[in-house]
Amino acid sequence: MAEKTIRGKIWMLTGTDGNLIEDIDTDQIYHNAFLHITDISQMGAYALGNLEGWKDFSRKASAGDFVVAGRNFGAGSSRQQAVDCFLALGISLILAPSFGAIYFRNAVNSGFPVIKCPALKDFVASQQLKTGDILYINLKTGEARNEIRDTLFSVEPMSRVQEEIYDAGGLFLYGKSGNRGK
Repeated sequence: MAEKTIRGKIWMLTGTDGNLIEDIDTDQIYHNAFLHITDISQMGAYALGNLEGWKDFSRKASAGDFVVAGRNFGAGSSRQQAVDCFLALGISLILAPSFGAIYFRNAVNSGFPVIKCPALKDFVASQQLKTGDILYINLKTGEARNEIRDTLFSVEPMSRVQEEIYDAGGLFLYGKSGNRGK
């Protein structure tokens, strides 16, 4: 992967206490009442629709935005719609200290950047990150910069396989490319 830096406005998924919401499960991301919807382009309207305080997220978010959440984002079931709803909205990246294992793999397989930042809670506590800030994140090196506050920090860079799947546009296209592991 060539140097790959993406830029986006951040949405901090915080609760009423101002802290990042932890353990957001796939049902809060994409409610099971909408599992009958099979057209990915329609799924964005329901993103975070079951997360208290964030039910209007899909009306406020714009293509290119980043989602910032607490630890264990995407806990729970293997619900692919919980990844697809963000893809439908054009969300560019999700940043969290950790992810549910199945959610992380589904996102990687979809070519959707899910980036780990173990120190994220500290950055939020010291007010180095706020909703509306603009971040640049280099997916290859893990270098991150908050354009608004002119601060630098580190995130975990994508693994080689995650980069290759991302560059290919998803696991199926990666498999067809014949460039696996080269």
